[in-house]
Amino acid sequence: MEKQASFTNTLTSQNWMLLMIFSKPFANVSLLIILLSVLFVVPQAQSSEKSDKPQQAIIQTSLSEIHIELYTNKAPITANNFIRYIQAGAFNQGRFYRVVRLDNDNGSPKIEVIQGGANLEFKDFAAINLETTAQSGIKHLDGTLSMARGEPNSATSMFFICVGPQPSLDFGGTRNPDGQGFATFGKVIKGMDIVKKIHRIKDALDVEDEYVKGQMLSNPIKIQHIRLKP
Repeated sequence: MEKQASFTNTLTSQNWMLLMIFSKPFANVSLLIILLSVLFVVPQAQSSEKSDKPQQAIIQTSLSEIHIELYTNKAPITANNFIRYIQAGAFNQGRFYRVVRLDNDNGSPKIEVIQGGANLEFKDFAAINLETTAQSGIKHLDGTLSMARGEPNSATSMFFICVGPQPSLDFGGTRNPDGQGFATFGKVIKGMDIVKKIHRIKDALDVEDEYVKGQMLSNPIKIQHIRLKP
């Protein structure tokens, strides 16, 4: 009797319910169907909920860490492209090399961002299709991560982080003449103080291109690596 009691105590509530049902064959078919629905449908719903959570990552710079989250559910093309570069080690010894502020922006409307990219020796993957903010629903707000580009469908590994809201970079904005805006895919969740510290750096290279004059850092801030969190 003690052994039987011990065995019973080790049963989970779900297993005990199954045992009760199968002890009377065909007597509780409806109850069995309901129970199986609970056992198998609910875990699938929980799994789906878990998959909708943003993928988090840490940008380790020479100054400190910047924690980000990547919206693979809202911007699957762009976010998964960024993750692919992380997994390939593209950002190992990468850099934040450009800062755009109101006092040095040579475009219109003026914006405020810092721009980063992969290791100069890394060979970029093929460019991705432009996933606009109209598609993703992710606006260019303070801390938003977005892809740098020239023509539509030309983004590869270069990205930028917004300092303050930048509506002119959204779909329909006028910063880019084509009106398509830029592809957002994530957000800084910790470390905006580091982003702003980079943004304040004024030591710039002397370049011929008038558009980026005063923006290209003499001593880029190193991205030591970007690590995906489990």
